[in-house]
Amino acid sequence: MGRVTARRSVVTYDAETRRQRPDSLAVEEPMEIRVNGEQFAVTMRTPGSDFELAQGFLLSEGVVSRRDQIAAIRYCAGKNDDDENTFNVLDVAVRGGNLAALDAMKRQTYTTSSCGICGKASLEAVATTTSFSPAADRTAFAREVVASLPDRLREAQRVFDVTGGLHAAGLFTAHGDALVVREDVGRHNAVDKVLGWALEHDRLPMTGIALCVSGRASFELAQKATMAGIPLLVAVSAPSSLAVSLAEEVGLTIAGFVRGTSMNVYAHADRIRD
Repeated sequence: MGRVTARRSVVTYDAETRRQRPDSLAVEEPMEIRVNGEQFAVTMRTPGSDFELAQGFLLSEGVVSRRDQIAAIRYCAGKNDDDENTFNVLDVAVRGGNLAALDAMKRQTYTTSSCGICGKASLEAVATTTSFSPAADRTAFAREVVASLPDRLREAQRVFDVTGGLHAAGLFTAHGDALVVREDVGRHNAVDKVLGWALEHDRLPMTGIALCVSGRASFELAQKATMAGIPLLVAVSAPSSLAVSLAEEVGLTIAGFVRGTSMNVYAHADRIRD
């Protein structure tokens, strides 16, 4: 397995001194995802929870929606059979999934750690692909619990404490209990990792669960929440206009700028109650 941090030398300046010291950086490496032996995507990620990442990615793309559609996952060598196994290539055996979606969404170029879902530009594509509906979830979330989620997420960011360079995503119950938290250089990868955990543990749809992210609420993160049937997306920063449009359409609640006791609720505010 790859390391999540790497040591590098850094020159530090302050008002009066200059010194050289070691520092810890978050590792960023490419991971190729193959499906049934064929390349599907390449993403830049922080090593760790790679099987979850691959499963969450396929869930987000509409290729799978149930755990039993994943027959097997294994690390494999590079393009040549003689290549050394670097744990940067995964092959996922899919059975009974949406193979038509697989063919339509196959990417031949890499996805950067900040890009997310680049191939989907319409709200209709999400609405017709998802197997779950956030609108059907009638769970109410207490305002004070929602306000506490970013702090609870931050408390679980162990690698961020060392590097200061990772995004995080977590799944929380309506009582504020953390089910799983994952970190990655890419915010969408962190979300895919927690969604992959949910798929692996047969927790879909994620009724009564909030997804909390350490950055902004972009369209691709709203899409991923929708694909998992998550009713509430909580972010410490702002949502995008397209994320809010998607949320309004599918019944997803988005709370942004959740800091301390304040927040802005951009869609379906009736889910959050005093």
